[in-house]
Amino acid sequence: MTSILPGELWIAVIPFTNGSASKRRPVLVLWRDGLDAVVAAVTSVAPRSPTDVSLSDWQAGGLRVPSTVRLSRLDCLEEGLLLFRLGRVSRADARQLRQVWRSRVHPQF
Repeated sequence: MTSILPGELWIAVIPFTNGSASKRRPVLVLWRDGLDAVVAAVTSVAPRSPTDVSLSDWQAGGLRVPSTVRLSRLDCLEEGLLLFRLGRVSRADARQLRQVWRSRVHPQF
């Protein structure tokens, strides 16, 4: 398997929470944890919360349409669920994602 690195955009198999099926979706790899990857959902829907980051360089990242990373929608996926690499977020988008993460993503307990 190709190595999976933080900052990469992948197509992943996202299992439904009830286990009945799954769907292929783009994700952003945030970090690796052993054989798992912690990923954020990527959507074509415009930002709707302070933890959503619109990607300026979505085409360079391999995405087909303007996209938003939802930093509040995280999954921990086995690496086998990551099917193929689309690309990588640009430096400018990575800076924006880190800034939003630092300022907006906090434990709520």
